[in-house]
Amino acid sequence: MKILDLFCGCGGLSLGFQKAGYEITGAYDAWQPAIDTYNANMSHEASLFDLSDVDGFLQAIKDQHFDMIIGGPPCQDFSSAGHRKERDRANLTRSYAEIISSTKPLYFVMENVARTRNSKAYHVARQMFVDAGYGLTEMVLDSSFCGVPQIRKRFFCIGALDEKDNFMKDILLDAMGDKRMTVRDYFGKKLGVDHYYRHPRNYNRRGVFSVDEPSMTIRGVNRPVPGGYKGHHGDTAPIDENLRPLTTQERSQIQTFPKNFKWLGSKTDAEQMIGNAVPVNLGKFVASCITEFENMRVQKDKVA
Repeated sequence: MKILDLFCGCGGLSLGFQKAGYEITGAYDAWQPAIDTYNANMSHEASLFDLSDVDGFLQAIKDQHFDMIIGGPPCQDFSSAGHRKERDRANLTRSYAEIISSTKPLYFVMENVARTRNSKAYHVARQMFVDAGYGLTEMVLDSSFCGVPQIRKRFFCIGALDEKDNFMKDILLDAMGDKRMTVRDYFGKKLGVDHYYRHPRNYNRRGVFSVDEPSMTIRGVNRPVPGGYKGHHGDTAPIDENLRPLTTQERSQIQTFPKNFKWLGSKTDAEQMIGNAVPVNLGKFVASCITEFENMRVQKDKVA
């Protein structure tokens, strides 16, 4: 199947679908550093485009053939890390729904933070999907059960034309691992540490973690151990001179980007891209489940 990736960022979702055997024919985002990074790593080209201009975008892709649209509209205004207010960025969720409703690909995948499901913007978009004839499978997936060494809960709305709701729910549930993947499961001994520092949002939370547990959600912030951090009762090791945060590359690998993935722009840009990205293996997990469903659907049509 041919795919367009909207709000593609640095390419986590694209790379996951590509690894599952899909062909990405176009990718679009409004942030230049992400576009530059995407294009430095992928064989196809991503384009800079403000997707709030729905009419302009529809005109730009009018001659393209694609079977699926994937993407995650910017999530800051739904995120528990933000101010929990829906502002202008939430309108991009509607833009995504308008593009789906206008082009009607066979499938679409919309990804966002877990709390998106309860947002007003999503409820508007959801009704647009239903009105356009899509059956919806809506599920919050924990990445650590989907081949990613990280507890990262993301909401997925997967749509298929002329299907019933929850058409893929059982496939997704059956494909999940029976235990969470730990950092050690993924890296083995390559990190060279048993414990590492992850800067907490505040000092009421722990900052020291073991590689024998999944990483907590990778955010767009990475800091060394500050002098003000005196330890927390939940820390898995004491504060000492050997304790360090994960490097930018290690954090990208916890997002399951390949080790040779090139990060362009400033270090701040790179950390933000990594924190914003869909884990590659989570994208591959969802893509593989869609493949399984599509194969079942094709086989069913042959029998009929």
